[in-house]
Amino acid sequence: MSDQSVAPTRRRRPFLLRRGPMENIATTVIGLGFLMLFQPFVLELYTYSFVTLLAGTLMFMIVSKFPE
Repeated sequence: MSDQSVAPTRRRRPFLLRRGPMENIATTVIGLGFLMLFQPFVLELYTYSFVTLLAGTLMFMIVSKFPE
């Protein structure tokens, strides 16, 4: 046997714990909230637009703290 050291392999984080994809999802939720806010046709969408914007913003703030 040889005395070669084996470098430990890095495990990938699950998709929902990765910073890049989750920031993209949060940005999409924020954009969806803006579209819901500025559309003049459906009152239900306008009603939930602020909640959607708030959820996307909070999600982005939390996800931006994840490691790269």
